Amino acid sequence: MQSMVILGATGSIGASTLSVISQNPTQYRVYALVANTNVDKMVALCEQYLPKVAHMVSADAAQQLKQRIGHLSVEVTTGADELESLVTSTEVDSVMAAIVGAAGMQPTLAAVKAGKRVLLANKEALVMSGRLFIDAVAEYGATLLPVDSEHNAIFQCLSIEAQHALGKCDLAASGISKILLTGSGGPFLTADLASLAHVTPAQAIKHPNWSMGPKISVDSATMMNKGLEYIEARWLFNATDAQIQVVIHPQSVIHSMVQYCDGSVLAQLGNPDMRTPIAHCMAYPTRIRSGVEPLDFFKVGQLSFFEPDFNRFPCLALAMEASRKGQEATTVVNAANERAVAAFLAGQIGFTDIVRVNEHCLNIVPQSPLDSIADILALDEQCRRYADEFIKHLS
Repeated sequence: MQSMVILGATGSIGASTLSVISQNPTQYRVYALVANTNVDKMVALCEQYLPKVAHMVSADAAQQLKQRIGHLSVEVTTGADELESLVTSTEVDSVMAAIVGAAGMQPTLAAVKAGKRVLLANKEALVMSGRLFIDAVAEYGATLLPVDSEHNAIFQCLSIEAQHALGKCDLAASGISKILLTGSGGPFLTADLASLAHVTPAQAIKHPNWSMGPKISVDSATMMNKGLEYIEARWLFNATDAQIQVVIHPQSVIHSMVQYCDGSVLAQLGNPDMRTPIAHCMAYPTRIRSGVEPLDFFKVGQLSFFEPDFNRFPCLALAMEASRKGQEATTVVNAANERAVAAFLAGQIGFTDIVRVNEHCLNIVPQSPLDSIADILALDEQCRRYADEFIKHLS
């Protein structure tokens, strides 16, 4: 039986992971659940899954949780050191890294350094610390498996040799000419460009295909999410800029593709449900039930594909530009975007102001080489301050 820690247990990835575990109760057990502040949800999860440990990032939330689940044999912890001890415990086999944002980077890296099987749903671990993270995977013998539906699809289309060399693989030597990274285009794919300035948070989080949290839903609407995935794909698959192409695919049936030098294109298809890639990562290299119904090709209908319009999706173009500049630039763009999306969701700035914040920070935040996690976090914090100042100006 595989013992799992779920970082971000109260989020959408956490819920999908727990659903897959429920489908396979004799193969997996929940060792620990980790969340930020959602006490009500954690109470319900602790009662249902009875983890050994429940960890709350917020000390106040931890105290509330302790009072409410005193009748259960569940240890409640809080604090960064306690979280690191949790993910590195010898009782833990695998870690689902699904804490959104920069907050998930350190515990994810700690799990890597402990040689764990890391199911990576946290983009920031690679967007912010790409080379350091990939080098740590190799140095400490961790197993890295991509959970994002697009990266998981690419992973499934690679040769066994390339799968086993994630982060260090040679795509050309494997006969791969190009990775085709698909994206739906979000809810505003065909909207009038002038109308985007008036988009509300409620409209932006209404994704046409996927059920996700508010931050990632807004990122999908701006296609910054695809930009972050582009950066992530370059690190995961050791790809050059010329080896990745973004393809708009509104139906979200083909989750991504790999083009080989002989003209073949391998694609991974399925219903848009995160339980499929999660189940794949949990059981790799075998397969388990995910609870997702197989794709019905008679109901799929037409599949369509478009080139991305960078006038409509300037955040995508900006992320790709940052990727070409390097790890420092991608750290800046990620931090700026987190603050910009939070401000948009709070009604402080408009939808089209998100890219203005991101571009402003990319252009003015000083960027020196990042040689440690401390350097990365310092740059991240500095960029957030610049972003917050510019947001006040826009407000």
